[in-house]
Amino acid sequence: MNWSEITEIKQLEEIINSSKEKPVLIFKHSTRCGISRFALKSFERSYDIDENSLDLYFLDLISYRQISSAIAEKLGVYHESPQVIVILKGTVIYSASHGDILVEDIKKAIG
Repeated sequence: MNWSEITEIKQLEEIINSSKEKPVLIFKHSTRCGISRFALKSFERSYDIDENSLDLYFLDLISYRQISSAIAEKLGVYHESPQVIVILKGTVIYSASHGDILVEDIKKAIG
């Protein structure tokens, strides 16, 4: 998968702005959590969305916890880990965590 890593808080505004042209997905992952690792690997194995349909962003929660907090505040989504958030036109259109992260549901959300 072609992940773009989120490492600076200023990227959040850029990501939200880019969602006005194309949906974006943020995967929030705890690198110290086995459940999060399992969810990430499961997601990556089942991911079959065309690369031109969705931009993918990855957030390491351990290294960048403040960015996760900013995401929760800016988008009004309660923080969870692992968590997938899909944004379109600046609005969250899909949010799920743990075993509820389903590629088929993301496909439905982005149309």
